[in-house]
Amino acid sequence: MKTLLIPAMVMAAGALGAVTPPVGESVADTAPEASAHTAAILDWRQRRHERLASDNGWLTLVGLDWLQEGANRVGSAEGNDIRLPGGPAEWGTVQLEGDEITFLPVVGAGITVDGAAATTARVRLVADDQGEPTVVAGGTLSFHVISRGSYALRVKDTQAPIRLAFTGVEAYPIDAGWRFDARFIAAEPGRTIEIGDVLGHITPMPVLGTVEFERDGQRYRLIGLAEEGVDSLWFLFADRTTGRETYGAGRFLYSDGMPENGRVVVDFNKAYNPPCAFTDYSTCPLPPQENRLDIAVTAGEMDYHHD
Repeated sequence: MKTLLIPAMVMAAGALGAVTPPVGESVADTAPEASAHTAAILDWRQRRHERLASDNGWLTLVGLDWLQEGANRVGSAEGNDIRLPGGPAEWGTVQLEGDEITFLPVVGAGITVDGAAATTARVRLVADDQGEPTVVAGGTLSFHVISRGSYALRVKDTQAPIRLAFTGVEAYPIDAGWRFDARFIAAEPGRTIEIGDVLGHITPMPVLGTVEFERDGQRYRLIGLAEEGVDSLWFLFADRTTGRETYGAGRFLYSDGMPENGRVVVDFNKAYNPPCAFTDYSTCPLPPQENRLDIAVTAGEMDYHHD
């Protein structure tokens, strides 16, 4: 039976002691604990839904347009170098000079920059690898600059049809048997792993360590990555449901906080779809070979299907 997701990587402390702790096993809850776990997952799903359906969620993403060196005229009218799917006919010109990106708005187009009415002055656009991105908006549309090997405009629309039609993501029934008190083995300081993405780019990412857990008498391992600003291990993984019941490029998962005393809780009920499951305009990382599990993980979000 399927359920519906309703309106829904600092090196860790805890070196292994003299006695090696057992491999992680699923957490056997008492009835009250099971009820609390179910409530926690339902709350997680609700908050996940709200993020997806928000004005700035992945469902608003409607374009990814690569900038060329020099002047890039932007607008919804024909003849622009970058033609947006809506908003003013002429927004202005984005100028790319190496790593310097500026925007010269068109007078009277009703454009805002970071919420303030644009003037005739040229403004610097901060890309997402340089700090908090500068947001240029017109009507229900907006764009900001992202860096993915080169620079591009990520375009969003708060009235995107997929967002307006969104009712939720299917998910497997909540199952505490997929929640593990896993063994954590810290990585050597400075270790990285090369992670590919859907665009074919390869990026070295910091590895915090490996977790081990058992299911049906078999041992499994996952490499946990570091993500800036997040106090959890981040897992990119695939399994035997991938491309069948779950999204073809794998799923994402965070541990419940950072490891302590060589243990960390990994709850696959919180496995979720990457942005690429919702839009063709995102740039998702892909699971490394080490994180392709020879087991069907029937927990967490299922594939997202939409018209």
